[in-house]
Amino acid sequence: MRCIFAVTFALLAFTFPTFAQNELATLTTEVASAFVWGEDNRSGAVSSSVEDPVTGNAIHKLSYAGIEVGSRMGYESVGLGEAGELLNFTTTIVNNTESELSVRQGGASVDGHVASALTVVSTNKGLSKKERKQVWEIARMHCFSSGSLPNQNFFSTNASSKGFTVTPKTALTVSFVTKDPRNYSVRCSVEGCYPTGTMRYSVTINTTDFVFIWAGRAAAYCGK
Repeated sequence: MRCIFAVTFALLAFTFPTFAQNELATLTTEVASAFVWGEDNRSGAVSSSVEDPVTGNAIHKLSYAGIEVGSRMGYESVGLGEAGELLNFTTTIVNNTESELSVRQGGASVDGHVASALTVVSTNKGLSKKERKQVWEIARMHCFSSGSLPNQNFFSTNASSKGFTVTPKTALTVSFVTKDPRNYSVRCSVEGCYPTGTMRYSVTINTTDFVFIWAGRAAAYCGK
């Protein structure tokens, strides 16, 4: 019996450090695979915020190893007489490296509620009545038609628009449109109306997530 206890203790003593090392390695990998705006610490990424010279709205930026990612956010009502708001995130990736960058759709959440990408199309002409109800036309979204946000590229549920490539010394601007998953998500006062809560949006560049955090009050209203 003493022999069994001795062997068991030895196995536990050996297994625990090994498990701890593996767990630490996993955590380290997870931490290194994401940069969060405003939480630079020792990650090596640098956060900043500047004013858009065209609209005057805020642009959050994350820079790391020759890659600069800027995020803008706008919101608007779904439509006249309809409940809900559209949340629009536009990201510009500047590639100052010597290698190509792959850019893939990340994700969005609002106060912990997952917000999925909508199906965005340049035009709904040629689509059936049923299909038109399932897509969002760029020209009918005020954030883009008014010029508040650029409408160059979009992440969408379409397979062809889930990933892009940024060649060296060039830039790419891509937008993500979602619907606020909550009810009664806008608060109004004498200062105007704005979404409540906190929004998180990420875009994946190569194998790293660049995560941006937006307070609802900081979201730019697109005027509709």
